[in-house]
Amino acid sequence: MKRNPVIPYAMIAVLGILAMIILSVIGLNQQEEIAQGDGEQTEEAVSSPEEIAQASCVSCHGGNLEGDFGPDLTTIGSKYTEEELLDIILNGIEGTSMPGGTAQGEDAEVLAEWLAEQK
Repeated sequence: MKRNPVIPYAMIAVLGILAMIILSVIGLNQQEEIAQGDGEQTEEAVSSPEEIAQASCVSCHGGNLEGDFGPDLTTIGSKYTEEELLDIILNGIEGTSMPGGTAQGEDAEVLAEWLAEQK
């Protein structure tokens, strides 16, 4: 008695499709919860300026922001105001390798304020 070799593959495909449907339904139910938020976020969710700089700046400006591929940021506050730094962080500097959007929202504001104090 020969068995049809397609049957195991068809069963695996059916099980995979059922798993996708079940996970999609679960995800749709959770989508509303995620959109509403759980209200557990606090002021502590904002990172420190040093953490933001480590995540956003060190790849170009070096581990201590002393300059590497990008310029030295340890005294950048003596060159730019907080508002100028915020604009640079959000929009970059045209004609240079400084991209815009390295930090967003409140992180960008915290970073700009901290960099402005670096004199």
